[in-house]
Amino acid sequence: MTTLNTELRTFYEARQQQIPAKVREIMRRSGQELADSGQADRALAVGDRAPRFTLPTATGESRSLDDLLAAGPVVLTFYRGAWCPYCNLALRALQQHHDTITARGARLIAVSPQIPDESLTLTEKHDLAFDVLSDIGSDTAKQYRLAFDLPDDLAAVYDKLGFDLQRTNDGHPRTLPLPATYVIDRTGTIRWAFVNTDYTTRAEPADILAALAALG
Repeated sequence: MTTLNTELRTFYEARQQQIPAKVREIMRRSGQELADSGQADRALAVGDRAPRFTLPTATGESRSLDDLLAAGPVVLTFYRGAWCPYCNLALRALQQHHDTITARGARLIAVSPQIPDESLTLTEKHDLAFDVLSDIGSDTAKQYRLAFDLPDDLAAVYDKLGFDLQRTNDGHPRTLPLPATYVIDRTGTIRWAFVNTDYTTRAEPADILAALAALG
């Protein structure tokens, strides 16, 4: 069975052929600077208390972490947005394992800095059965110490690629979360964590399921 990260690597290698060398270098340098910044090491980790939040769903409802935890453990994943093809691959992989996650008594929640309309489009396009929440301004991502600001040259590249983060992120075009996934137990304690500055690498669904099984 092909793993998510094998699929992501295959996509990455194919995509590199389509990106001009100058743009590839900007992406490479920005990624290295983010890795060297120590941002991933500062993010919340196993043993930390999960910060509480209440965020809107794609359909205008709201979800609070407290209410979710009252029903069982939570799998919380942060992604950059529907414009990011690596995020879409990761969310589709989670959807494929959604029934197994819920069978373990857990609730899967995805969070991005996008407006609800963008989340709704994403949910419908990929037929997602789990809630996609809008963290406008990345306030929740900041609490989990995942938020960072794009450097000028990379932001300019994204503009040229037509991502229009000014619109989709409701006036907060430069701030994004690191890709991260947490398994949070019913007491609100983080029991498993995946955080990486490399947006082409994501938490494997099999590892998430193993972490849920370890909760007992």
